[in-house]
Amino acid sequence: MRKLYLGLDTSNYKTSAGLYCPEDGSFRACGKLLEVPLGTLGLRQSDALFQHVRQLPEQVKAACRELEGQIVAIGVSSRPRDLEDSYMPCFLAGLCVAQCLGAAMDVPVYEFSHQQGHLAAAAFSVDKPDLLKTPFLAWHLSGGTTEFLRVEPSAERIIREDIIGGTRDISAGQLIDRVGVALDMPFPAGPYVEQAALQSDSRDFFRVKVQDCAFSLSGVQNQYEARIKAGERREDVCRFVLNTVAQTILKATKNARKAEKLPVLISGGVSVCSLVQEAFAKEPDLWFAQKGLGGDNAVGAAILASMR
Repeated sequence: MRKLYLGLDTSNYKTSAGLYCPEDGSFRACGKLLEVPLGTLGLRQSDALFQHVRQLPEQVKAACRELEGQIVAIGVSSRPRDLEDSYMPCFLAGLCVAQCLGAAMDVPVYEFSHQQGHLAAAAFSVDKPDLLKTPFLAWHLSGGTTEFLRVEPSAERIIREDIIGGTRDISAGQLIDRVGVALDMPFPAGPYVEQAALQSDSRDFFRVKVQDCAFSLSGVQNQYEARIKAGERREDVCRFVLNTVAQTILKATKNARKAEKLPVLISGGVSVCSLVQEAFAKEPDLWFAQKGLGGDNAVGAAILASMR
């Protein structure tokens, strides 16, 4: 019977369950976005935790229906980052279910960070699992995080991430969500902002000041608010914001590679945006997560469990 690894991830955006089989590389990713009231920018942690508790059983069932085999270990995202003070209550939902299932099935439960799960899933998705065994650079671009990382293999933790750049204030995802909500789009607004932006041919963007690999994105909000007030087409406003995000991240990436020519892996919800990916088309040794594993998912936790 095939050995399977179960992964669970309960972020502030999505309830996820996944299965992974290292024997043939097959996987199953299941997930459901949390419901956010129209016009609001996210959920309180208590509301997110409640939704995870309601949604997680069905996601686990859906994942387990697709792959036959025996679950031999469970991986779970128990915190946002691999730091001692990294904590977010919504991850308790996945951790609780993982510990209960582990005890009932008599299989080990391994805890990882949400960020580590992104990196593992992204490397797997571009058929470069060995990337996790060598130093590389990585962007984690999501609703709550815009961090540029230097990643190295670790005997104790599989991979270790050191922040070398990224935003000093709001994340790229927060910026995109804010412009979307300002234009009466649902939250998370990323897909809707992208759909609107694709109807514009504008190449305009705001030149954010990038110091080495660090920058601030909060000033872009004043720029798009002024454009909305002036009556600019919503499609052009959305394109302006996504162009700005893409060009800012591209500049920070080029700055880092001047000092150290390492491969780059990009993951997180914002990374699935086609306009962001388009900006990096000429960059060598750089990959965006594929196979639907760019956004929040639990497959990364399952892969890390198999590596343990």
